[in-house]
Amino acid sequence: MAAVVSRGRGRRTINEINMVPFIDVMLVLLIIFMVTAPLITPSVIDLPSVGKAARQPDQIIQIVIGKDESLEMKIKDKSTALSLKELANTVKKAQAGVPSSAVVISADKNIKYEAVVRVMDSLQRAGVQRVGLSVQLAS
Repeated sequence: MAAVVSRGRGRRTINEINMVPFIDVMLVLLIIFMVTAPLITPSVIDLPSVGKAARQPDQIIQIVIGKDESLEMKIKDKSTALSLKELANTVKKAQAGVPSSAVVISADKNIKYEAVVRVMDSLQRAGVQRVGLSVQLAS
């Protein structure tokens, strides 16, 4: 609301913003934040850790995704080229005779993550239980 000042003959309005209430509010907020900030405890994130399995798998089935997104299944020393449609059925057949078997997906580092997710999704839809990703530690 503009204030009216009367000097002599004419009246003129003052077109200024009164900053005092704004500064008062900001100082009160500053004090509130300064008092409450030390009382807030930082949240703790529970990250997964790598541990040893209770029992090693009897068989490890390795799915290798090549640079051209071709799939290859390795069981011990035997490797077989596959397509994405054949992958789930072939892995289920390989797991059929072995009670404890794990599937490990290895991919080239230049492969899009989408290709790895497609393979994981295909295995999950087929009901494959133990699926992991193979990583190479930087030295």
